[in-house]
Amino acid sequence: MSESPAQSYLRLSVNGVAREVSVHPMTRLIDVLREDVALTGTKEGCGEGECGACSVFIDGVVVNSCLVPVAQVVGTENVTVEGLADGDTLHPVQQAFIAAGGAQCGICTPGMLIAAVALLRDNDEPTEDEIRVALAGNLCRCTGYGRIVQSVVDAATLVRATKGAGA
Repeated sequence: MSESPAQSYLRLSVNGVAREVSVHPMTRLIDVLREDVALTGTKEGCGEGECGACSVFIDGVVVNSCLVPVAQVVGTENVTVEGLADGDTLHPVQQAFIAAGGAQCGICTPGMLIAAVALLRDNDEPTEDEIRVALAGNLCRCTGYGRIVQSVVDAATLVRATKGAGA
């Protein structure tokens, strides 16, 4: 494959897998994830960092991937919504969103899941107000957030049960 002068070979770690892409270094991370790495779970809602649909973890920090040039993530660990599951075992947050109907059209769901995982990583007994604050950077146009908040409450219970089981 011939490399265009504007492109560079970059090595990324995505969901624990080393990836090599040939892209312009200023290409948005969301575009590389969706188009070059074929991980389409991360969604683009606004393209301006306002809606949270494109949220991913970069070294454990929640970031809007539509605002990040791919060159900035070389040498970091990047986790997308696909990386939350452990093989075929869904993350407790994913399980709870399915069970409680926290997902509607699906555009905001990946960002909501990432934000909820971040919250529960640090606080497995959040209040409803703490959940709403943690999800505040994620806009949903389909719901009144009731089922989304309930999904996080249910996920917190699952997370605590998992910890109690010694897993």
